[in-house]
Formats: sequence, C-alpha cells, structure tokens
Amino acid sequence: MKNQRHKRKESFSVLLISNTDRSSRQFQISYFTIRLLIFLLVFICVATGCMTYFTITGYKKQKAVQTQLASLEQLNQQLEADKAALMQDKLVLSTENSSLSQQVEALHTKEAEEASESESEEETEPVPSRYPSDGAGVLKSTYSEEQPYIAISAYTDGNIVAAGDGTVIAVGSDDTYHHIIEVEHEGGYKTRYLCHQEAELKTEEGAQVQSGDVLLTIKTDDSQLDYQVLLNDEPLDPLSVIDAKG
Repeated sequence: MKNQRHKRKESFSVLLISNTDRSSRQFQISYFTIRLLIFLLVFICVATGCMTYFTITGYKKQKAVQTQLASLEQLNQQLEADKAALMQDKLVLSTENSSLSQQVEALHTKEAEEASESESEEETEPVPSRYPSDGAGVLKSTYSEEQPYIAISAYTDGNIVAAGDGTVIAVGSDDTYHHIIEVEHEGGYKTRYLCHQEAELKTEEGAQVQSGDVLLTIKTDDSQLDYQVLLNDEPLDPLSVIDAKG
C-alpha cells in the first residue's frame, strides 16, 4: 500500500503582546476563518456602499419631490390668486353690465315716452295738413297775393275732405261758388272749400269733423275746388302747410 499523505490544515497564529506587563497571548486562526472574515468584511463594505448609494439617491429623489411639491404649491397659490382676480373682474363686469342694462332700459323708456308724446302731439296737431281731395285731383293754379288760394280740379265720385280736425262754422253759396264750406281748427287756423260746380253736400253747419271726413262728393267731371287756408284770418299758402306737415 502506498503511504497516504495527510493534508495539513493551514492555520495562522496571532500573537498579542500587552504593552504594560509584556505578557503575551497566542491565538490560532485557520485559513477558512480568515477567508470568512475577509468575505464578511467585503460584504459589509459592499452592503454599506449600497446603503450609502441608495440613501443618497433616495435623498436626492426626496429633495426633487419636495422641490416639485413646493413648485406645485406655488403654482396652486398663483392659480388661486388668478381665480380671485378673475372673480373680481367678473363681479366688476357684472356690475357694469347691470348698469349698462339699466341705462339702455332707461333710454328705451325715454324714447318710448318721447315717441308717445310725439304721437300725442301729432294727434292733437291743430294744423290742417291734409290734402283736401282724396280723388285724382290735379293742381291747376298756385297761391299768390292776387289769388290767395290754390285751385284743384276734381272728377266725378271724387271727395272733398276736411284737411284737419275742427268744426264746420259755415255752409253756403254765392254767385261764384255753388258750395262754400268753412271749417274752424284749433290754433287760429281756418280752411275754406269753394266748389264752382254742383256737388253732393255731406256735412252741415255746426258739425264736428275729423281729418279726412268727406265734406262734398263731386258729381260732374272737370269740377274745380278753390282751397284756402287762413291763420288768424290771414291767408297763407296751403302748399306750405301741406308740404311741412305731410
């Protein structure tokens, strides 16, 4: 048989010498123990490094998150301030809109009142402004100092109408005119309707007439109406009254 060689376990001796009494103590440490201690030391270093890395990384992330939160908080405060400013602007605009609406409403009310007053004034307007014929009358001659009236031709079934509201104060005739009708209006106005030919009388003395009421109905063609307007018993051009008032 071959001689078997026994493996010798390697070991290290550690000698500890006291500094005071110079006593010594020796320890035997095996190679495996040393390797284990080295492994543990390396593991501790690696673990410490990893923990340090993760701690630093986590701290940086935490700081970044805190910075973002602070930025978001600042942005939120800015948004709240903007919201408050917008609400204030909205309140101001609402107040201005309400004020403008009131002004517009007041303006419309004023215009309606003025229109109503104007209509009322027109309704009570004493000026005899209507054209005295409702038919196809043709102006034959105009007003002048020598002829203080206008002459209008009238045809069968045409009507001679009141030029304004008033009271019939005279109905008659003379050698020149078959019909003479005089109407008194407010404001000192009078109108005279002088018809040369025979016509059908549609009114009477003392009658209350309104603008457009029929005074005479023409019965023959080529009839002539002389129309006169007086203000305070002074004649004036009827066309100026008609032109000015309609």
